[in-house]
Amino acid sequence: MPACSENAAESNGVDESALKVALHEAGYVAEAGLVTTLWFAQALERPVLLEGDAGVGKSAVGSAMAQVLGRRLVRLQCYEGLDLPQAVYEWNYGRQLLAIRLHEQDRSGISEHDLFSQEYLLERPLLAAIASDAPVVLLIDEIDRADEAFEAFLLEALADFQITIPEIGTISARHRPLVVLTSNATRELSDALRRRCLYHYLDYPSPEREIAIVRTTLPDAESRLVEESVAFVQRLRREDLQKTPGIAETLDWIRALHHLKLKALPEDPESILRTLSCLLKTRGDRFQVSAEQVRRLADGRDTGAAVSSA
Repeated sequence: MPACSENAAESNGVDESALKVALHEAGYVAEAGLVTTLWFAQALERPVLLEGDAGVGKSAVGSAMAQVLGRRLVRLQCYEGLDLPQAVYEWNYGRQLLAIRLHEQDRSGISEHDLFSQEYLLERPLLAAIASDAPVVLLIDEIDRADEAFEAFLLEALADFQITIPEIGTISARHRPLVVLTSNATRELSDALRRRCLYHYLDYPSPEREIAIVRTTLPDAESRLVEESVAFVQRLRREDLQKTPGIAETLDWIRALHHLKLKALPEDPESILRTLSCLLKTRGDRFQVSAEQVRRLADGRDTGAAVSSA
């Protein structure tokens, strides 16, 4: 395993409180446990696996760390059927074919070695992160959506931070990327991947942290509007919804209410109900939440009634 001291050097002399402040300045309000895990990730040069429900801010961690470290963010979005050509590299067959035709016109041949050189190589996120001349942050988003075969390949790549291309050889990382993996826990990940990574579970934020997130992102919004809206969303999350609103939905809703020049939540539940397209993202949730439920949530009481999953 190649020795790389870039990340470790960056963490020397930078304590957890300084990292927390830097993340806040980058627009991410992090809890203490997450800050510690990220600090360890730099010091130990280990990938971080962030697990939690959709919308709790996992992907934003990668973006924030890239900003804090002054690095380029390389993102690999995982999905079912993701294969190596889409994640690692593929050959630019169009350029190769054009090169062959040009050499035929000139009555000169082109060797297979020349055709399969880096000139015709298309770097996808994993290779781009490993081959980068400068340190990067590699965000592997929603690894649980990829299949187990890709996960096994990823384990090998993260073990040595190198990729072998048969036609070229092995490309090793000059600088180890800071790797952030996210998972929505839609399937169980392998024990081998979990052992390879540091682990942190991200839950929905506490009311105090969510208020801080909103104030950081929307500093012009009225304090009363922010506090009442966050309290409403916190109670709404305890309802039996098909899709629980995340932090992004909270920000969208308060941003919309602020654009309406509101200084507090409307007293009329029907007025609130008309704005919930920012929070409720399925047909069942939208049409089953009633004005009476909205009234109870706005008044500070959980409805106690489950929203049916239509």
